[in-house]
Amino acid sequence: MRNEIDKAFEITRKENRPALISFTVAGDNTKKKSLEILKSISETVDIAEWGMAFNCPGADGPEIQNSSYRAIKNGINLKDTFSLIKKYKKYKNSKPLILMGYYQLIYNYGEKKFIKQCKDAGVSGLIVVDLPWPDNKNFSKLCKKNSICFVQLIAPTTSSIRIKSIVRDSHQLIYQVSNVNVTGGKLKSTAKTILKNYEIIKKINPSKNVMIGFGITKDTIANFKTANGLVVGSACCRVISNALKNRLNPAKKLNNMLNNLKKKIV
Repeated sequence: MRNEIDKAFEITRKENRPALISFTVAGDNTKKKSLEILKSISETVDIAEWGMAFNCPGADGPEIQNSSYRAIKNGINLKDTFSLIKKYKKYKNSKPLILMGYYQLIYNYGEKKFIKQCKDAGVSGLIVVDLPWPDNKNFSKLCKKNSICFVQLIAPTTSSIRIKSIVRDSHQLIYQVSNVNVTGGKLKSTAKTILKNYEIIKKINPSKNVMIGFGITKDTIANFKTANGLVVGSACCRVISNALKNRLNPAKKLNNMLNNLKKKIV
């Protein structure tokens, strides 16, 4: 299976740098504004990750929780999210889009219906935080059947035997959680330790791309230039929050921040 995600990594590999992957929440702070933000940052990022707003985000820290709260308060739902993705994918500079969320939303919506809507809207990948291996095998197969990359997560606490199984059953992209924490938390491990864990994953199957997330900020991003991809999430949501608080343009502010981050990894 090969889709837009593979193409994005092919480009960054030729440019000898990691892919810059943003995370924002669909509908934050309004449906219209979240689409404007996504279009704006697509000038800079290689892959866009969009969160499905959820009221019980167990893996998310306060910044992403605030983004989800604003989106839910303004009435976002999955139907709206798919509609916004369709509009985004018509944009000439659109990037591969990974949809991230929690299984309850998908279960309530209906797995097959959800995957069909993802395919129709132009979603390239899916991250379902609370659907771990091996419970995700059937869902993963359903994604693959529809040419959608199901992104598996590997944590620092994942055993070596389990890592091998996850890598074996994963699609073309794996998400390495840098440390045991919620998103936006300070790194509890050194860059050396995180990269050592990254190399363990890569050695199992070098052909699969691995992106590192959780704790990637302007102060840490340069330490991980050797990774295939780097996810910046809470830092993005913080910029949006601050811009809204100060009545500034969140799309412009966020794109400026991501441009500065990109300069650190080029």
